[in-house]
Amino acid sequence: MRVLDSTPAAGQRARPAGVGPSSFAALGLDRSILRALDGAGYEHPTPIQTAAIPPALAGRDVLGCARTGTGKTAAFALPILQHLLRPPVRLAANDHSRIRALVLAPTRELAAQIEHNLATYGRHTECRPLVIFGGVSQLKQVQALRRGVDVLVATPGRLCDLMAQGAASLSHVELLVLDEFDRMLDQGFLPAIRRIVGALPAKRQTLLFSATVPVELEALASKLLHDPVRVSVNAQASTPDRIDQAVCFVEPANKRAALERFLDDGEVTRALVFTRTKHGANRVAQHLTRAGIEADAIHGNKSQNARERALSRFREGTLRVLVATDVAARGIDIDGVSHVVNFDIPADPESYVHRIGRTGRAGHPGAALSLCTAEERGSLQRIERLIARPLDIVGGAPPASATAAGAGAVATPAAAPTRRIAEARPRRRRRY
Repeated sequence: MRVLDSTPAAGQRARPAGVGPSSFAALGLDRSILRALDGAGYEHPTPIQTAAIPPALAGRDVLGCARTGTGKTAAFALPILQHLLRPPVRLAANDHSRIRALVLAPTRELAAQIEHNLATYGRHTECRPLVIFGGVSQLKQVQALRRGVDVLVATPGRLCDLMAQGAASLSHVELLVLDEFDRMLDQGFLPAIRRIVGALPAKRQTLLFSATVPVELEALASKLLHDPVRVSVNAQASTPDRIDQAVCFVEPANKRAALERFLDDGEVTRALVFTRTKHGANRVAQHLTRAGIEADAIHGNKSQNARERALSRFREGTLRVLVATDVAARGIDIDGVSHVVNFDIPADPESYVHRIGRTGRAGHPGAALSLCTAEERGSLQRIERLIARPLDIVGGAPPASATAAGAGAVATPAAAPTRRIAEARPRRRRRY
């Protein structure tokens, strides 16, 4: 495993690859932070943490790239907490009313997860984190900002709203973090990001983290960073080796029945199902519920309370299947997700990497199944090119037309199902 990328982008300085520190103490973290990590059961840093934390602690800008489930949140959260232990740079030491660190995230769930991690790692410090996002009343958020916040975790839209109302000032921010910044910059957040960055002091430390760094975003990232250290663990768009990845070819009308058959397998203990649209997520969850499979959906049209209830049930294990859109699923960091199902093949192949990264986390095994129709084979080809490997075929070989169309790896004879992928089997369709 490569710890650092030895070929930095233009204007970026690379760190030499090698074996990093084997403990958090070796990274130079404060005792109060080490005590919290020990209490939370963290023993050894992951490669992205080993590579990114030292330059971040030294005040360097960092561009961090690592696949999901490798510990990126701690890679920037721990340097934030260490930074906040120092006296403020731009305000009096006894002035605790200003935001000193800002973390931007693309979704409510991811923002809430980051705030939770900051509170966990900083439990023995005086750090006061606050998370703000849309979908809920802003009254309590404004009141908390007035009382004083050390580190603010926010979604761009709600933060811009509060800035416009004069409720949030960023003039004293010393450290900026953009998490999943590729998603923020390519999903319509660019105007909000520019407005927020424009309100920040020019002299600041900036950390950018993501699972992928598309080439088209390199130039944009370079404008936000000053002489950055680029930290890259594993090849861009790589997928965890311990995730079994398979594809099942189906007709569009048979997708829901195929999903239902797959979920009947006893090894599917907790499944995350991805759809392309919000309406599609609702329909899939309703179909599964009618079939006697405990399922719920989360997406942008759901209220925040409904989303939190569904996530809580999924995390506790009382909800076996969670159906989600890509945006809503960002930030879902739940142990024990045994399977990810792509009910719809993502049009953006990099979304596939993010999706299946919800399983097989922290070195645990996982499985991902994609249900592919004839219309989606082009998207499947792009995914296989991106991850540089074919997906195993379950449920039989694709139709002959796939070979004629040049479907690449999917036109090979059907592979034997992997241990954690249930082979589709004939079953009478239910009538509703």
